[in-house]
Amino acid sequence: MAFNKVSKVDDRVFIRNVIVSVYDKTGLDDFIVDLLRLCPGVRFYSTGGSYDRLAALLMDRSGAHLVRMSDYTGQPEMKGGLVKTLDWKIYLGLLAEPYDADHEADLERNDALAFDMVVGNLYPFAKAAAESSSFESARQHIDIGGPSMLRAAAKNFLRVAPVCGPDLYPSVVTALEKGRGALGFADRANLAAQVFARQSVYDAAVAQYLQAQAPSLLPQNYS
Repeated sequence: MAFNKVSKVDDRVFIRNVIVSVYDKTGLDDFIVDLLRLCPGVRFYSTGGSYDRLAALLMDRSGAHLVRMSDYTGQPEMKGGLVKTLDWKIYLGLLAEPYDADHEADLERNDALAFDMVVGNLYPFAKAAAESSSFESARQHIDIGGPSMLRAAAKNFLRVAPVCGPDLYPSVVTALEKGRGALGFADRANLAAQVFARQSVYDAAVAQYLQAQAPSLLPQNYS
């Protein structure tokens, strides 16, 4: 397989299309208000409880600034929220590289958007596992869609900003104020580094839990 080689990138990327899918909603309202202030034409693509939170916040502005992700993809959410954001159009919009004519053609052919930012965070697996009364309860907190979107955005920090925790909101707002609605190349690279650092800790917690539980797991008494 031949890999693409990107040779041209922009320093500043203006934030227009943002995916919002968060478990921890701490500081989210203020961050969304700041994004609206600094990036007036921004549109948010969201799921589940995050969509409901944004709809309540935006109210009459929802029509101009908020899209339910299932309406964008044309795919309903799987029961239990197991599949909400694992969709071709989403990942095409996250991984399409800058100044690539073939990628631009893919976006156009599939009526897909190029996303500029992902705002997400992970289910608190370590905390949930420690408090769970059963393996099944802990297993349900293994996040799939959130890490996948953040990882895709982080890989393509060349033009996408991954924001993986509420503690990062203030620095992102400061950078957007400085960039007048745009984030710089170094800002995006730093955000990407945060994604991989935090996901490595998250994945290690899942691995350690599974390794500890595996010897005692039996199908006949699984619960």
